[in-house]
Amino acid sequence: RFFGEQFESRTRRTSSLGSGVIVSSNGYILTNHHVVEAADEVEVALVDGRKARASIIGSDPETDLAVLKIKLKDLPAITFGQSQQVKVGDVVLAVGNPFGVGQSVTMGIVGAMSRSRVGINTFEDFIQTDAAINPGNSGGALTDTSGKLIGINTAIYSSSGGSLGIGFAIPIHVAKQIMEQIIQSGSVIRGWLGLSMQDMTPDLAESFGLDSPMGSLVASVLRDGPADRAGIKPGDILIAVEGKPIKNSSEMLNQVAALSPNDTVTVTIIRNRQEKSIQVKVGVRPKQQ
Repeated sequence: RFFGEQFESRTRRTSSLGSGVIVSSNGYILTNHHVVEAADEVEVALVDGRKARASIIGSDPETDLAVLKIKLKDLPAITFGQSQQVKVGDVVLAVGNPFGVGQSVTMGIVGAMSRSRVGINTFEDFIQTDAAINPGNSGGALTDTSGKLIGINTAIYSSSGGSLGIGFAIPIHVAKQIMEQIIQSGSVIRGWLGLSMQDMTPDLAESFGLDSPMGSLVASVLRDGPADRAGIKPGDILIAVEGKPIKNSSEMLNQVAALSPNDTVTVTIIRNRQEKSIQVKVGVRPKQQ
C-alpha cells in the first residue's frame, strides 16, 4: 500500500480451528484452554453437519483445559476409560481435526506415562504417544482401542510444526477432576503452601549429607504464607506430604495442589540431617495468568 497501514481502519477478524470432546449428552465439551483462550466467540461443528454457538463455562490455564457447552439435542457423548490403568505399549487412537482437513483418526502406542517437566503447563502428568498429533488436534480425544476416552491431546514435540512421533495428552482422570470443578464453580481451587522448590541432584544430596537424592529442596518460602507460618525454612528437604513420599519438585507441586484449602496436613522434612514432621494449614493457590 502506497500510504502504508495508517488508513487501514477495518477490524481484522481471524479464526482458528481446534478439537473437542463431547463428554455428556447435555452438551458439555472438554477441550484445551489454548484453543479458546483468545476467542471472542466459539462455534462447534459436529461430524453430522450440525453447528452451534458454544458458551465457555470456564478454563484452567495451569492444566490447559477448558469446558464449553452447546445446546443441541441427541448429542453423542464419549465413554470415559481408565487412564490410570494405561500401560506403556498399549495401542491408542488420536481423534481430532488436524490442519482443518476434517475429523481424522491416527493410531499409535503409549510411549511413556506420567511425563512431567516438559515445560508446557504448570501441572504436568502427560501420557506420551506416537499416534500422529498435529496442529488442530489440540483438545481432541485420545482413546483406547474400544473408543473409551483416556486423554485429551494437548501438545506435540516438534521443530517443524508437524508430528515427529512425540505427542502429549492429559490423562482423563486428571481432566475429569478439573472439568467437574469448572462445571460446579467456573474455576479450579488448589492447595498451596507458599514454597519455591528445587529438584535434588546427587551433588546437592551429598552436600546435605544424604546417601542418595530424595525429596525436594525448599529454595524459598513466601513471607507469611502457609509454610512460613508453620516454620518451614529455605534449605529444608521436603520428603513427604501426608505420608506420601515425594521424588521431585513436580510431584510435590501436584500433591500439594490436590490438597483441600484450610485442611491441616503433615509435612515431613529433613533439617540438619534429622527427619521432622510439621503441621501446615493449607492455603488457596493464587490464580495464575
